[in-house]
Amino acid sequence: MKSSIALIALVLPLAHPQMAAAQTVPDQPAPVADQSSDQADQIEFSADAIDYDFENDVVTAKGNVLLNRDGYRLRSDEVIWNRKTGIVEAKGNIRSVSPEGDTAYGDGIVLTDSLRDGIVDNLLLVLEDGSRLAARKGERFADGSLALDNAAYTACAVTTEDGCPKNPSWEIKAVKVRYDPVKKRVTYDGARIEIFGLPVIPLPGLSHPISNENRSGLLVPAPRFDSTNGFSVSLPYYFNLAPNQDATVTAQVFTDVAPLISGTFRQLDDKGAFQMTGYATYSSRIPTGAVGPLPDSERDFRGYFATSGRFILDENWTISQSARITSDRTFLRRYDISDDDSLRSTINVERIDDSSYFSLAGWAFQTLRAGDPQNQVPIALPVVDYRKRISDPVWGGNVQIQLNSLAIGRTAGQDTQRAFASARWDLRRLTSLGQEITLTGFARGDVYNSEDNALNEAAIYSGETGWQTRAIATAAIDVKWPFIGQAFGGTQTLTPRFQVVATPAISNLSLPNEDSRSVDLEDTNLFALNRFPGIDRYEDNVRATYGLEWNLTRPNLRIDAVVGQSYRLANNSNIVPEGTGLSERFSDIVGRTEVRFKDIVKFTHRYRLDKDSIAVRRNEIDATIGTKNTYAQIGYLRLNRNIAAGVEDLSDREEVRVGGRYQIDQYWSVFGSAIIDLTDSREDPTSSADGFEPVRHRIGVAYDDGCLSLGVTWRYDYEDTGDDQRGSTFLFRLALRNLGV
Repeated sequence: MKSSIALIALVLPLAHPQMAAAQTVPDQPAPVADQSSDQADQIEFSADAIDYDFENDVVTAKGNVLLNRDGYRLRSDEVIWNRKTGIVEAKGNIRSVSPEGDTAYGDGIVLTDSLRDGIVDNLLLVLEDGSRLAARKGERFADGSLALDNAAYTACAVTTEDGCPKNPSWEIKAVKVRYDPVKKRVTYDGARIEIFGLPVIPLPGLSHPISNENRSGLLVPAPRFDSTNGFSVSLPYYFNLAPNQDATVTAQVFTDVAPLISGTFRQLDDKGAFQMTGYATYSSRIPTGAVGPLPDSERDFRGYFATSGRFILDENWTISQSARITSDRTFLRRYDISDDDSLRSTINVERIDDSSYFSLAGWAFQTLRAGDPQNQVPIALPVVDYRKRISDPVWGGNVQIQLNSLAIGRTAGQDTQRAFASARWDLRRLTSLGQEITLTGFARGDVYNSEDNALNEAAIYSGETGWQTRAIATAAIDVKWPFIGQAFGGTQTLTPRFQVVATPAISNLSLPNEDSRSVDLEDTNLFALNRFPGIDRYEDNVRATYGLEWNLTRPNLRIDAVVGQSYRLANNSNIVPEGTGLSERFSDIVGRTEVRFKDIVKFTHRYRLDKDSIAVRRNEIDATIGTKNTYAQIGYLRLNRNIAAGVEDLSDREEVRVGGRYQIDQYWSVFGSAIIDLTDSREDPTSSADGFEPVRHRIGVAYDDGCLSLGVTWRYDYEDTGDDQRGSTFLFRLALRNLGV
């Protein structure tokens, strides 16, 4: 029969001679004051059998022995407690748990009777976060700290999902290891990292936290190589400034260029979040279009600065900002920070409630394109937008009003100011035959003022100098008639759609065009009141738009398709360039097809066909086939619109993008991608491409088991832009759980 001795009644007298004496006189209770003082020093334990050697004052407990004192718990097969020396010796299947939850295992352990300090043989310490420390011998001190000899640390699992033992993906081995449970930190002497059992990286003086709390310290270095800068190593250091603030400073050294330093600061509080990042170096540079470095430019400052943030002032008001600026046009690509061809900076104050929206914003841009003058790039300040949805229906329909004002300035170009007020009314009804009819009325008044219009390189967009006004009135009816039935083992919906939009003739060319330049007919704007993007251009005359929507839904399968065309009573060539699909009475034919099969197949095809020859003017395909871990992707785009040069930025081109990933086993995978320019003189007469020119490709291999993540990627760029030279880049990634990335 198991003896359970909580020793408030029986075993507690073993802790102190005074209490042992009290046991012999059961009718004489101990004073209350003594009970409270002794309670903190009691050792509670239970065992299958207990033997007490009165002569030597030794207690021996055997079989499922459990000891508990001040939150320190010990379990073993046998415990020998010498009350004279205060030494507790445990043997066999030892498990010791600290108040913090750290658990130690060992073959033998010698402790003081406080259960706090002692020496353990063949120690295994399982920390609170699940990571492990193992050592041939360990010593625990009264403050709970540990000193381990010939020790190893890992944050990886040492058993499989089936419970079978396995070697950890990585571990740190050291001659001496110290663990501080208060600071939650492990410090090493003579440490090295072993990955898959192979010594890889020596780390003298290594120290790292083992809790989920952020701690300051050096993160894992990141090596890489590229043809432009040579071999480089990034050394990031993380600063935990406060519970809601941190910073990372990274020094990156190269073999072929000057070092680069960068830093990131982040803050999060109950109002919002803020982040800023900066890069700086002194190095030579090759401007876009040049063939060599600038003379005496070795000490040119080059850098990049970015900030972003959003703050919620109350339940309605928010303020957000984003700013990006760089020293020159090739710095970001030279150091592989970004491939953007322009940088945008903005600040925006917004108010949103159930029925209205207000925005006061400003925008600035920095161009990074070769041959694009910065003094022609606009600055928009201020941009004011207000929208209000009327809660009560008007003539049975919903009404929304909008007020908007915009000022655009350039340092050496056209300046434009614009303001408008609009109102839109929509009435939606369902007939007894199932038709969905939507009536729309729209009215808007515009006021423009522009200066230096002659500096606009595209005369079609400049408008007339000075003050201009425009009034717009539109009426529309949109009818949908869905037919639903069973087909192909599922449910299909066939929806003919017909729309008529009427707008009296208005002035367009007399007004500047800042935001309605890239017009192109496609499925997304086929039934829009105005097929122009933005505000500055608006379609007039009377047009009819007709189309057909089809949907098929089956278990695990969905197909959506739409096709349509429009007809105008008069052509549109005065404001719409040839090649957009909208310049003549009959528009081109546009459509979209989407196929979804489970999570295995995702296919989207968008197209525009010439109304006369059925030639493909726009052909866009995006497809993904496979699972989450193994898949193939392809994207194809061909623009064959024959739009005159200088009318818009988007020239005709043909391009294919391919990519994929193959999961070799549970942890290993390979991946790759490529971009190929298929443009030739047929698409773009100004292009020197031969119809098959790679732009970029990458190939890599990766391993990820949740504890160790590593990968190698080879990327090759085929284009030169200033000092962003073509060539290879090798990226190396190593992430160790609990040791940073």
